[in-house]
Amino acid sequence: MRDAVGTLGSVLVLGGSSEIGLEIARSLVRERGASTVILAGRDPGALERHRAPLQDGGARTVVGMAFDALDVEGHEQFVADVWNTHGDIDVVVLAFGVLGDQLAAETDVSAALRTVRTNYVGAVSVLTAIGQRIQGQGHGSVVVLSSVAGERGRRSNYVYGSTKAGLDVFAQGLGDRLHAAGGHVLVVRPGFVHTRMTRGMSPAPLSTTPDVVAAAVLAGIDKRAAVVYAPPLVRVLMAILKALPRAIFRRLPS
Repeated sequence: MRDAVGTLGSVLVLGGSSEIGLEIARSLVRERGASTVILAGRDPGALERHRAPLQDGGARTVVGMAFDALDVEGHEQFVADVWNTHGDIDVVVLAFGVLGDQLAAETDVSAALRTVRTNYVGAVSVLTAIGQRIQGQGHGSVVVLSSVAGERGRRSNYVYGSTKAGLDVFAQGLGDRLHAAGGHVLVVRPGFVHTRMTRGMSPAPLSTTPDVVAAAVLAGIDKRAAVVYAPPLVRVLMAILKALPRAIFRRLPS
């Protein structure tokens, strides 16, 4: 719960080793006074490495918790453990996801389904349980990292893009549902972000960095916005691309 001067209490990062998720957490600690950060992910060792930097940045408590997006049977218990241990959560950041291998997914069903199960099924599973908690506590923001890749299918990443399109719609609907109860869902649509996940790939126009995404997230939380783009000009670029006739769109570089 925010205190009288707007300082945050606790932040939960799902995908606790995500560069974007960690940058959002650092910004919430540094600029909004968040005191407790819960990093949830599959690799306890990787999570532990991020404890000291967050504490050095001002967090009083930083803890790691085991979380696997693919373990949907365990998500309700995971969410219960978080809330039972730490009380109300002020900000949840859903930052896990995989790009997957598009070429493999075009012929290998298992490769396609792994991307879908991680990015969409896993997200829907844990967000459903989290939504119940946010509704019950009557406050809190859920930050969902979507992508502009979900706005129009492209032959170079349509499996990944389809998972983000589904997640985007789910998150928007969840936000509408939680609004009356005092909850807030922020959908974040970054363009190409320079991270480990995109290393070696050719940057798209208006490519950005995790700190720019984090700044957009903090502004979106403050305004209780439904959707933000990072950088903001990506919104204009996507509006143009979505308006292109398919015959022209197909000729664009993938």
